[in-house]
Amino acid sequence: MDSDRTEAAAYFASRLLDWYDRNKRDLPWRRDRDPYRIWVSEVMLQQTRVDTVIPYYERFMRRFPTIRHLAEAPEEEVLKLWEGLGYYSRARNLQAGARQVVERHGGVVPDDKKALSALKGIGPYTAGAILSIAFGKPEPAVDGNVMRVLSRYFLLTDDVAKPSARARIERLAASIIPEGRAGEFNQAVMELGALVCTPQSPGCLLCPVLERCAGRAAGRERELPVKSKAKPPRPEARMAVIVEGRGRHAGKVLVRRRPDSGLLARMWELPHVLAPEAAADGYAASPRAGAFDALSRGLAEEAGLLVRPVHLWAKAEHVFSHIRWQVEVYLAEFGFFLDAGSASTGAAGSEAAVAAEAGAPCAGGPDRAPDGDEPPEGWLWIGPEDMASLAFPNVFLRLLNDYFAKRA
Repeated sequence: MDSDRTEAAAYFASRLLDWYDRNKRDLPWRRDRDPYRIWVSEVMLQQTRVDTVIPYYERFMRRFPTIRHLAEAPEEEVLKLWEGLGYYSRARNLQAGARQVVERHGGVVPDDKKALSALKGIGPYTAGAILSIAFGKPEPAVDGNVMRVLSRYFLLTDDVAKPSARARIERLAASIIPEGRAGEFNQAVMELGALVCTPQSPGCLLCPVLERCAGRAAGRERELPVKSKAKPPRPEARMAVIVEGRGRHAGKVLVRRRPDSGLLARMWELPHVLAPEAAADGYAASPRAGAFDALSRGLAEEAGLLVRPVHLWAKAEHVFSHIRWQVEVYLAEFGFFLDAGSASTGAAGSEAAVAAEAGAPCAGGPDRAPDGDEPPEGWLWIGPEDMASLAFPNVFLRLLNDYFAKRA
Protein backbone atom coordinates (compact mmCIF):
# COMPACT_ATOMS: atom_id res chain seq x y z
CA MET A 1 0.00 0.00 0.00
CA ASP A 2 1.49 3.37 -1.02
CA SER A 3 1.98 6.18 1.52
CA ASP A 4 -1.10 8.14 0.45
CA ARG A 5 -3.32 5.10 0.74
CA THR A 6 -1.70 4.15 4.06
CA GLU A 7 -2.48 7.60 5.41
CA ALA A 8 -6.02 7.44 4.06
CA ALA A 9 -6.49 4.01 5.65
CA ALA A 10 -5.25 5.22 9.06
CA TYR A 11 -7.58 8.22 8.87
CA PHE A 12 -10.48 5.98 7.86
CA ALA A 13 -9.99 3.57 10.77
CA SER A 14 -9.49 6.28 13.40
CA ARG A 15 -12.42 8.48 12.40
CA LEU A 16 -14.72 5.54 11.78
CA LEU A 17 -14.11 3.98 15.19
CA ASP A 18 -14.71 7.32 16.92
CA TRP A 19 -17.99 7.65 15.04
CA TYR A 20 -19.00 4.07 15.83
CA ASP A 21 -18.32 4.46 19.55
CA ARG A 22 -20.72 7.41 19.63
CA ASN A 23 -23.39 6.21 17.21
CA LYS A 24 -23.61 2.41 17.21
CA ARG A 25 -27.06 0.95 17.54
CA ASP A 26 -28.01 -1.03 20.62
CA LEU A 27 -28.63 -4.41 19.00
CA PRO A 28 -29.27 -7.59 21.02
CA TRP A 29 -26.37 -9.53 19.50
CA ARG A 30 -23.93 -6.75 20.44
CA ARG A 31 -24.48 -7.12 24.17
CA ASP A 32 -21.91 -9.87 24.61
CA ARG A 33 -19.24 -11.67 22.61
CA ASP A 34 -20.76 -15.15 22.66
CA PRO A 35 -19.68 -16.67 19.32
CA TYR A 36 -22.88 -18.72 19.07
CA ARG A 37 -25.10 -15.66 19.42
CA ILE A 38 -22.98 -13.75 16.92
CA TRP A 39 -23.16 -16.67 14.50
CA VAL A 40 -26.97 -16.81 14.71
CA SER A 41 -27.29 -13.06 14.18
CA GLU A 42 -24.95 -13.00 11.19
CA VAL A 43 -26.82 -15.83 9.49
CA MET A 44 -30.17 -14.13 10.07
CA LEU A 45 -28.87 -10.81 8.79
CA GLN A 46 -27.92 -12.27 5.41
CA GLN A 47 -30.36 -10.82 2.85
CA THR A 48 -32.52 -9.42 5.68
CA ARG A 49 -32.94 -6.00 7.30
CA VAL A 50 -31.90 -5.43 10.93
CA ASP A 51 -35.37 -4.28 12.00
CA THR A 52 -36.87 -7.47 10.62
CA VAL A 53 -34.27 -9.70 12.25
CA ILE A 54 -34.47 -8.39 15.83
CA PRO A 55 -37.76 -10.07 16.89
CA TYR A 56 -36.80 -13.29 15.12
CA TYR A 57 -33.41 -13.30 16.83
CA GLU A 58 -34.89 -12.72 20.27
CA ARG A 59 -37.46 -15.50 19.86
CA PHE A 60 -34.83 -17.86 18.47
CA MET A 61 -32.42 -17.24 21.34
CA ARG A 62 -35.14 -17.70 23.95
CA ARG A 63 -35.92 -21.12 22.50
CA PHE A 64 -32.32 -22.13 21.68
CA PRO A 65 -30.14 -20.28 24.22
CA THR A 66 -27.11 -22.51 23.63
CA ILE A 67 -25.63 -24.29 20.69
CA ARG A 68 -26.61 -27.64 22.21
CA HIS A 69 -30.26 -26.58 22.40
CA LEU A 70 -30.17 -25.81 18.68
CA ALA A 71 -28.28 -28.98 17.78
CA GLU A 72 -30.76 -31.21 19.63
CA ALA A 73 -33.97 -29.52 18.43
CA PRO A 74 -36.31 -31.05 15.83
CA GLU A 75 -35.74 -29.42 12.46
CA GLU A 76 -39.46 -28.66 12.17
CA GLU A 77 -39.27 -26.43 15.24
CA VAL A 78 -36.22 -24.60 13.89
CA LEU A 79 -37.97 -23.95 10.59
CA LYS A 80 -41.12 -22.75 12.36
CA LEU A 81 -39.14 -20.16 14.31
CA TRP A 82 -37.44 -19.13 11.05
CA GLU A 83 -40.78 -18.87 9.23
CA GLY A 84 -41.08 -15.51 7.49
CA LEU A 85 -37.34 -14.82 7.25
CA GLY A 86 -37.03 -16.73 3.99
CA TYR A 87 -33.92 -18.40 2.55
CA TYR A 88 -34.65 -21.43 4.71
CA SER A 89 -31.44 -23.21 3.77
CA ARG A 90 -29.80 -20.74 6.17
CA ALA A 91 -31.71 -22.28 9.08
CA ARG A 92 -30.92 -25.84 8.02
CA ASN A 93 -27.23 -25.05 7.55
CA LEU A 94 -27.10 -23.25 10.90
CA GLN A 95 -28.51 -26.25 12.69
CA ALA A 96 -26.23 -28.62 10.76
CA GLY A 97 -23.26 -26.47 11.75
CA ALA A 98 -24.37 -26.48 15.38
CA ARG A 99 -24.52 -30.27 15.32
CA GLN A 100 -21.00 -30.38 13.87
CA VAL A 101 -19.75 -28.12 16.69
CA VAL A 102 -21.24 -30.50 19.25
CA GLU A 103 -19.84 -33.58 17.52
CA ARG A 104 -16.38 -32.25 16.61
CA HIS A 105 -15.67 -29.58 19.22
CA GLY A 106 -17.61 -30.58 22.31
CA GLY A 107 -20.16 -27.80 21.86
CA VAL A 108 -17.57 -25.00 21.81
CA VAL A 109 -17.42 -22.81 18.69
CA PRO A 110 -13.81 -23.03 17.46
CA ASP A 111 -11.66 -19.90 17.25
CA ASP A 112 -9.52 -21.41 14.50
CA LYS A 113 -10.29 -20.14 10.99
CA LYS A 114 -9.82 -23.50 9.28
CA ALA A 115 -12.00 -25.37 11.77
CA LEU A 116 -14.66 -22.67 11.75
CA SER A 117 -14.76 -22.47 7.96
CA ALA A 118 -15.23 -26.24 7.76
CA LEU A 119 -18.63 -25.96 9.46
CA LYS A 120 -21.78 -26.19 7.38
CA GLY A 121 -22.99 -22.83 6.09
CA ILE A 122 -20.01 -20.78 7.24
CA GLY A 123 -18.38 -18.88 4.39
CA PRO A 124 -15.62 -16.25 4.46
CA TYR A 125 -17.88 -13.43 5.66
CA THR A 126 -19.49 -15.34 8.53
CA ALA A 127 -16.13 -16.78 9.60
CA GLY A 128 -14.58 -13.31 9.59
CA ALA A 129 -17.45 -11.85 11.59
CA ILE A 130 -17.30 -14.55 14.27
CA LEU A 131 -13.50 -14.54 14.53
CA SER A 132 -13.24 -10.76 14.75
CA ILE A 133 -16.27 -9.92 16.89
CA ALA A 134 -16.22 -12.90 19.27
CA PHE A 135 -12.49 -13.60 19.43
CA GLY A 136 -10.88 -10.28 18.46
CA LYS A 137 -8.91 -11.82 15.60
CA PRO A 138 -7.84 -9.49 12.74
CA GLU A 139 -9.98 -11.17 10.10
CA PRO A 140 -11.99 -9.17 7.53
CA ALA A 141 -15.77 -9.58 7.31
CA VAL A 142 -16.75 -8.35 3.86
CA ASP A 143 -20.43 -8.11 3.02
CA GLY A 144 -22.31 -5.82 0.63
CA ASN A 145 -22.11 -2.88 3.01
CA VAL A 146 -18.36 -3.22 3.37
CA MET A 147 -17.77 -3.55 -0.38
CA ARG A 148 -19.83 -0.42 -0.99
CA VAL A 149 -18.08 1.66 1.69
CA LEU A 150 -14.55 0.65 0.67
CA SER A 151 -15.28 0.99 -3.05
CA ARG A 152 -16.41 4.57 -2.51
CA TYR A 153 -13.78 5.61 0.00
CA PHE A 154 -10.83 4.21 -1.97
CA LEU A 155 -12.40 4.79 -5.43
CA LEU A 156 -12.30 1.12 -6.43
CA THR A 157 -13.85 0.53 -9.85
CA ASP A 158 -13.68 -3.26 -10.10
CA ASP A 159 -16.97 -5.07 -10.59
CA VAL A 160 -17.80 -6.30 -7.08
CA ALA A 161 -19.96 -9.08 -8.54
CA LYS A 162 -16.72 -10.78 -9.64
CA PRO A 163 -14.85 -13.02 -7.17
CA SER A 164 -11.55 -11.31 -8.01
CA ALA A 165 -12.91 -7.93 -6.89
CA ARG A 166 -14.25 -9.37 -3.67
CA ALA A 167 -10.90 -11.01 -2.95
CA ARG A 168 -9.15 -7.67 -3.52
CA ILE A 169 -11.49 -5.90 -1.12
CA GLU A 170 -11.00 -8.64 1.48
CA ARG A 171 -7.23 -8.12 1.28
CA LEU A 172 -7.67 -4.37 1.58
CA ALA A 173 -10.02 -4.70 4.54
CA ALA A 174 -7.60 -7.04 6.30
CA SER A 175 -4.74 -4.59 5.80
CA ILE A 176 -6.53 -1.67 7.48
CA ILE A 177 -7.93 -3.41 10.57
CA PRO A 178 -6.54 -1.50 13.58
CA GLU A 179 -4.67 -3.56 16.14
CA GLY A 180 -6.81 -4.74 19.02
CA ARG A 181 -10.14 -3.52 17.59
CA ALA A 182 -10.93 -5.94 14.80
CA GLY A 183 -14.49 -6.67 15.89
CA GLU A 184 -15.42 -3.05 16.45
CA PHE A 185 -13.83 -2.01 13.16
CA ASN A 186 -15.69 -4.62 11.10
CA GLN A 187 -18.97 -3.69 12.75
CA ALA A 188 -18.24 0.01 12.24
CA VAL A 189 -17.79 -0.40 8.49
CA MET A 190 -21.02 -2.39 8.28
CA GLU A 191 -22.82 0.23 10.39
CA LEU A 192 -21.60 3.06 8.19
CA GLY A 193 -22.86 1.22 5.12
CA ALA A 194 -26.22 0.52 6.72
CA LEU A 195 -26.89 3.99 8.13
CA VAL A 196 -24.91 6.56 6.11
CA CYS A 197 -23.16 5.18 3.03
CA THR A 198 -26.39 3.64 1.72
CA PRO A 199 -26.87 2.25 -1.79
CA GLN A 200 -29.14 4.85 -3.38
CA SER A 201 -28.90 8.08 -1.36
CA PRO A 202 -25.63 8.20 0.59
CA GLY A 203 -25.67 10.72 3.42
CA CYS A 204 -22.24 12.07 2.60
CA LEU A 205 -22.61 15.24 4.69
CA LEU A 206 -23.06 13.07 7.78
CA CYS A 207 -20.15 10.77 6.99
CA PRO A 208 -17.24 10.77 9.47
CA VAL A 209 -14.70 10.08 6.69
CA LEU A 210 -16.07 12.50 4.09
CA GLU A 211 -12.89 14.60 3.92
CA ARG A 212 -10.77 11.74 2.58
CA CYS A 213 -13.39 9.88 0.53
CA ALA A 214 -11.95 9.52 -2.99
CA GLY A 215 -15.27 8.53 -4.49
CA ARG A 216 -16.95 11.66 -3.15
CA ALA A 217 -14.07 13.85 -4.30
CA ALA A 218 -14.43 12.44 -7.82
CA GLY A 219 -18.20 12.95 -7.77
CA ARG A 220 -18.76 9.22 -8.27
CA GLU A 221 -20.19 8.19 -4.92
CA ARG A 222 -23.56 7.32 -6.48
CA GLU A 223 -21.94 5.25 -9.24
CA LEU A 224 -19.96 3.05 -6.89
CA PRO A 225 -19.63 0.22 -6.31
CA VAL A 226 -19.58 -1.06 -9.87
CA LYS A 227 -21.76 -4.15 -9.95
CA SER A 228 -22.99 -6.04 -12.98
CA LYS A 229 -26.69 -6.80 -12.82
CA ALA A 230 -27.73 -10.28 -11.86
CA LYS A 231 -30.06 -12.17 -14.14
CA PRO A 232 -33.63 -11.47 -12.99
CA PRO A 233 -35.64 -14.40 -11.65
CA ARG A 234 -37.67 -16.09 -14.34
CA PRO A 235 -41.44 -15.95 -13.91
CA GLU A 236 -43.22 -19.21 -13.32
CA ALA A 237 -47.03 -19.38 -13.27
CA ARG A 238 -48.51 -21.87 -10.82
CA MET A 239 -52.02 -22.95 -9.85
CA ALA A 240 -52.73 -23.84 -6.23
CA VAL A 241 -55.81 -25.10 -4.42
CA ILE A 242 -57.34 -24.53 -1.04
CA VAL A 243 -59.10 -27.86 -0.67
CA GLU A 244 -61.92 -27.46 1.82
CA GLY A 245 -62.74 -30.46 3.96
CA ARG A 246 -66.19 -31.79 4.68
CA GLY A 247 -67.71 -34.10 7.26
CA ARG A 248 -65.22 -34.80 10.02
CA HIS A 249 -62.71 -32.54 8.22
CA ALA A 250 -65.10 -29.60 7.92
CA GLY A 251 -63.38 -26.30 8.63
CA LYS A 252 -60.01 -27.71 7.65
CA VAL A 253 -57.91 -27.50 4.50
CA LEU A 254 -55.49 -29.93 2.90
CA VAL A 255 -51.75 -29.28 2.89
CA ARG A 256 -48.77 -31.34 1.82
CA ARG A 257 -45.14 -31.53 2.78
CA ARG A 258 -42.44 -30.78 0.24
CA PRO A 259 -39.69 -33.33 -0.58
CA ASP A 260 -36.76 -33.91 1.75
CA SER A 261 -34.34 -32.04 -0.51
CA GLY A 262 -34.39 -29.15 -2.93
CA LEU A 263 -36.31 -25.90 -2.85
CA LEU A 264 -38.12 -25.27 0.47
CA ALA A 265 -37.31 -28.81 1.57
CA ARG A 266 -39.68 -30.40 4.11
CA MET A 267 -41.83 -27.29 4.50
CA TRP A 268 -45.63 -27.42 4.22
CA GLU A 269 -47.62 -25.89 1.38
CA LEU A 270 -50.90 -25.80 -0.48
CA PRO A 271 -51.07 -28.34 -3.32
CA HIS A 272 -50.05 -26.66 -6.58
CA VAL A 273 -48.96 -27.41 -10.13
CA LEU A 274 -47.25 -25.57 -12.96
CA ALA A 275 -49.84 -23.65 -14.99
CA PRO A 276 -49.99 -24.44 -18.70
CA GLU A 277 -50.23 -21.71 -21.31
CA ALA A 278 -49.10 -18.91 -19.00
CA ALA A 279 -50.07 -15.38 -19.93
CA ALA A 280 -47.42 -12.92 -21.11
CA ASP A 281 -46.94 -11.45 -17.63
CA GLY A 282 -46.31 -14.88 -16.16
CA TYR A 283 -49.75 -15.38 -14.62
CA ALA A 284 -52.13 -17.92 -16.00
CA ALA A 285 -54.88 -16.16 -17.96
CA SER A 286 -57.88 -16.29 -15.66
CA PRO A 287 -60.56 -17.18 -16.12
CA ARG A 288 -59.68 -19.24 -19.19
CA ALA A 289 -61.16 -22.25 -20.88
CA GLY A 290 -59.83 -25.47 -19.44
CA ALA A 291 -58.25 -23.94 -16.31
CA PHE A 292 -60.22 -26.17 -13.95
CA ASP A 293 -59.50 -29.20 -16.11
CA ALA A 294 -55.77 -28.45 -16.24
CA LEU A 295 -55.60 -27.97 -12.49
CA SER A 296 -57.56 -31.13 -11.75
CA ARG A 297 -55.50 -33.20 -14.18
CA GLY A 298 -52.22 -31.82 -12.87
CA LEU A 299 -52.99 -32.57 -9.23
CA ALA A 300 -54.27 -36.05 -10.06
CA GLU A 301 -51.26 -36.98 -12.18
CA GLU A 302 -48.58 -35.38 -9.99
CA ALA A 303 -50.01 -35.90 -6.53
CA GLY A 304 -52.72 -38.56 -6.77
CA LEU A 305 -55.29 -36.07 -5.49
CA LEU A 306 -58.72 -35.64 -7.06
CA VAL A 307 -60.48 -32.34 -6.43
CA ARG A 308 -63.09 -30.15 -8.11
CA PRO A 309 -61.99 -26.49 -8.41
CA VAL A 310 -64.86 -24.11 -7.66
CA HIS A 311 -63.59 -20.58 -8.32
CA LEU A 312 -60.53 -18.36 -8.31
CA TRP A 313 -59.93 -17.14 -4.75
CA ALA A 314 -56.72 -15.11 -4.79
CA LYS A 315 -53.47 -14.31 -6.58
CA ALA A 316 -50.11 -14.25 -4.86
CA GLU A 317 -46.42 -13.96 -5.66
CA HIS A 318 -43.25 -15.36 -4.15
CA VAL A 319 -39.77 -14.39 -5.30
CA PHE A 320 -36.78 -16.70 -5.01
CA SER A 321 -33.28 -15.82 -6.17
CA HIS A 322 -33.85 -17.53 -9.52
CA ILE A 323 -37.64 -17.99 -9.84
CA ARG A 324 -40.64 -15.76 -9.33
CA TRP A 325 -43.72 -17.81 -8.56
CA GLN A 326 -46.93 -16.14 -9.67
CA VAL A 327 -49.69 -18.18 -8.11
CA GLU A 328 -53.41 -18.36 -8.81
CA VAL A 329 -55.24 -19.91 -5.87
CA TYR A 330 -58.55 -21.73 -6.36
CA LEU A 331 -61.03 -22.93 -3.79
CA ALA A 332 -61.73 -26.61 -4.41
CA GLU A 333 -63.89 -29.43 -3.14
CA PHE A 334 -62.19 -32.61 -2.05
CA GLY A 335 -62.76 -35.82 -3.99
CA PHE A 336 -60.42 -38.55 -2.82
CA PHE A 337 -56.83 -39.77 -2.86
CA LEU A 338 -55.88 -42.24 -5.55
CA ASP A 339 -53.81 -45.32 -4.95
CA ALA A 340 -50.28 -45.16 -6.36
CA GLY A 341 -51.05 -47.40 -9.32
CA SER A 342 -53.85 -45.37 -10.84
CA ALA A 343 -52.01 -42.10 -10.23
CA SER A 344 -49.14 -43.32 -12.38
CA THR A 345 -51.08 -44.88 -15.24
CA GLY A 346 -53.06 -41.91 -16.44
CA ALA A 347 -56.38 -43.03 -14.96
CA ALA A 348 -56.04 -40.21 -12.50
CA GLY A 349 -56.07 -37.56 -15.19
CA SER A 350 -59.10 -39.01 -16.91
CA GLU A 351 -61.13 -39.26 -13.74
CA ALA A 352 -60.13 -35.75 -12.73
CA ALA A 353 -61.27 -34.39 -16.07
CA VAL A 354 -64.63 -36.12 -15.75
CA ALA A 355 -65.09 -34.73 -12.24
CA ALA A 356 -64.19 -31.19 -13.26
CA GLU A 357 -66.41 -31.18 -16.34
CA ALA A 358 -69.35 -32.71 -14.46
CA GLY A 359 -69.35 -29.86 -11.97
CA ALA A 360 -69.63 -32.21 -9.02
CA PRO A 361 -67.26 -33.45 -6.35
CA CYS A 362 -65.42 -36.66 -7.09
CA ALA A 363 -67.42 -39.41 -5.47
CA GLY A 364 -65.04 -42.32 -5.47
CA GLY A 365 -64.70 -45.20 -7.84
CA PRO A 366 -62.65 -48.28 -8.53
CA ASP A 367 -59.33 -46.45 -8.24
CA ARG A 368 -60.05 -44.77 -4.93
CA ALA A 369 -57.63 -45.49 -2.10
CA PRO A 370 -59.11 -47.64 0.70
CA ASP A 371 -59.67 -44.63 2.99
CA GLY A 372 -60.29 -41.95 0.38
CA ASP A 373 -60.53 -39.01 2.80
CA GLU A 374 -57.59 -40.05 4.95
CA PRO A 375 -54.43 -38.32 3.70
CA PRO A 376 -51.42 -40.45 2.85
CA GLU A 377 -48.02 -39.80 4.39
CA GLY A 378 -46.87 -36.26 3.76
CA TRP A 379 -50.40 -34.79 3.70
CA LEU A 380 -52.52 -33.30 6.49
CA TRP A 381 -55.92 -31.78 7.09
CA ILE A 382 -55.24 -28.66 9.16
CA GLY A 383 -57.22 -26.00 10.97
CA PRO A 384 -56.09 -22.56 12.19
CA GLU A 385 -54.77 -24.09 15.41
CA ASP A 386 -52.17 -26.05 13.41
CA MET A 387 -50.59 -22.90 11.98
CA ALA A 388 -48.60 -22.49 15.19
CA SER A 389 -46.66 -25.72 14.71
CA LEU A 390 -46.19 -26.21 10.96
CA ALA A 391 -43.66 -24.20 8.94
CA PHE A 392 -44.87 -22.72 5.64
CA PRO A 393 -43.11 -20.61 2.99
CA ASN A 394 -44.23 -16.97 3.19
CA VAL A 395 -46.57 -17.14 0.23
CA PHE A 396 -48.61 -20.04 1.66
CA LEU A 397 -48.40 -18.70 5.19
CA ARG A 398 -50.06 -15.47 4.08
CA LEU A 399 -52.70 -17.26 2.03
CA LEU A 400 -53.67 -19.67 4.79
CA ASN A 401 -53.74 -17.01 7.49
CA ASP A 402 -55.97 -14.89 5.26
CA TYR A 403 -58.24 -17.83 4.49
CA PHE A 404 -58.71 -18.81 8.14
CA ALA A 405 -59.23 -15.18 9.18
CA LYS A 406 -62.01 -14.78 6.63
CA ARG A 407 -63.64 -18.04 7.71
CA ALA A 408 -63.50 -17.20 11.44
